[in-house]
Amino acid sequence: MYKKLDGLSMDLEKINKEKLKSVFPECFSEDKLDIDKLLSLCGEYIDNDFEKYKFEWKGKSECLRLARKRSTGTLRPCHEESVNFDDTQNIYIEGDNLEVLKLLQTTYYNKVKMIYIEPIIA
Repeated sequence: MYKKLDGLSMDLEKINKEKLKSVFPECFSEDKLDIDKLLSLCGEYIDNDFEKYKFEWKGKSECLRLARKRSTGTLRPCHEESVNFDDTQNIYIEGDNLEVLKLLQTTYYNKVKMIYIEPIIA
């Protein structure tokens, strides 16, 4: 029996939210996470001391939002450029690193031994 694919990458936010709900159901109200309650259950309390060390840069929140956005791309094999395509256990993929990783995540979750990303220098 095959699992029907919806053509999207994994919805990590939904998966993480469900994990949190299963462990800390009291931290959710109307399907919204109460972060203060979650922190207090973990023994950490909000104080008004905002002098903390952080690794921040302009555009960081946009980068994180983009990384969590679901991908609708598709990976297509190129049989004519492949060597021994049907018998190999290796795959060579060209494309945008973030998009490719999101697409691989759905199909190859917990199955990949190594990913090598080579930067292209023009």
